[in-house]
Order: sequence, then C-alpha cells, then structure tokens
Amino acid sequence: MGVVNMTPDSFSVDGLLKKKSNRAVSHALKLIKDGADIIDIGGESTRPGAKAISVKEESSRVIPIIKTLSKKTNIPISIDTYKPEVAQSALKAGASIVNNVMGSKITKSMLKVIKENDAAIVLMHIQGTPKTMQERISYRNLVQEITSDLRKSIEKCLEIGIKSDRIIIDPGIGFGKTVEDNLEIIQRLSEFKTLKKTILIGPSRKSFIGKTLKKDVSDRLMGTAASISASILNGAHIVRVHDVKKMRDVVDLTDAIINARTM
Repeated sequence: MGVVNMTPDSFSVDGLLKKKSNRAVSHALKLIKDGADIIDIGGESTRPGAKAISVKEESSRVIPIIKTLSKKTNIPISIDTYKPEVAQSALKAGASIVNNVMGSKITKSMLKVIKENDAAIVLMHIQGTPKTMQERISYRNLVQEITSDLRKSIEKCLEIGIKSDRIIIDPGIGFGKTVEDNLEIIQRLSEFKTLKKTILIGPSRKSFIGKTLKKDVSDRLMGTAASISASILNGAHIVRVHDVKKMRDVVDLTDAIINARTM
C-alpha cells in the first residue's frame, strides 16, 4: 500500500497539499509503477497532536485526486479517513477501501457507508484520538486489549451486514503506543491471526524507528525495511509504506524466504 498524503503537516515530510493535484496523481502513478498494489490517499494529518479539519476541507483535498486517479488505473484506491461523509464521497469518486484510523471506535454511520457501497474497511486500533493519543498511554495487556477492541469492531461490521472478506485489521503502530509497545506489536503480530482477518501494518518512517535508532525522519529507510520484513515474517499481509520502490524489494525477498523459492 503506497501512501499519498494530501496534507501540509505530515509527520513523514511528504505532504503534497501545496502541489497541484496533477502532481499528486503523477506521484500515485509512480508509486504504482514502483510496485504499489494499493494507493492510500489521505487529506487530514493523523500525526500526534494533529488538529481535526472540516469535512469540506478534507474532501477538497482528496476527492479530485481520487476522481482523476480512478480513471487512470485499476489499482484499488483507499481513502484514509474516519469521517463518514468523506468516505461516502470518496467511494462514489472511485475508491473501494476506507482506511479508518478510528477503526476500533467505528461509528454506526461509517458502518452504513461501508455496507451500502460494498466497500472494504481497515479497522485500525487507536487509544484516544490523533490529538490526544500520545498523552496518557496505558495498557495492562497490550496485545490482548488491542485484540479485544478489534474483535468488537469486527462484530459491529458483521452485525450490520458488511462481508467478512471486506474487513482488514491494523493494530495501529504509533497510534496511542509507546516505542516499546510498537516493538512488541511487531514481535507478537502473529497473535492477531486469531481474529482470522487480513492484517495490515504501517510502521513506515514512524517515530519508534527514529527513537530506537536515533534517526531523523529522513533517515529511517533501513529501520522501515527491518520493521516491514519482521512484520511480514510475523503475519502481515499488507504493508503501508512511503518508499514503495525500495520496500517492494524488501517485501518480495521476505515473501521468497517464507515460501522458500527464488524470484
């Protein structure tokens, strides 16, 4: 999953908001050429401490890109939003997946949007909100609590009629987690297989890499590669990344090791 950030304040310093929309489309097409299987487009920053923006503002950032991109590729497009109104517009514009960072607290209105559009949903775990998530982090049993929250969200999806194979789970690296929590999630990722759902993980350029290796966000490529490989070895099915071309090699070689074959 390749990332297209239509924001001015992305933590990963790759926000494209100040660029013209055709530049964002070109960037997305380059990610596909580099090996992305899914394009994830977001219009609101979810970095720690980020402030929410209006539905109108978020929609204006992402809908034109989705409309244009969907006419140029058959690659699935994901909209990174927790707002039902933005999700609805994005799905009508050509997206087919909603990547909801508030997935473990998913609202009924969002569930209805997913069901009515027969879309796929990423249920990501978060403690708190993007604005507050790093303020008071507390878990008694990290994996057990994340699993429990995700299971409840899965049940809500199934109860409203969302198809089981449309549900993807994400333990939420960096979203209300300490450095140690993030490392433990990757180490114990296989335990989330008990939920019997596709597992997505997004460690790319995250601060736990920087704090562990003492690296600035612009120098976290190798740390990202290590975390991506470890995540796949421990059960990840989808990895959300910024550096698609380089991470494609990491993914392909890790898959080859798992499957004991040569590329």
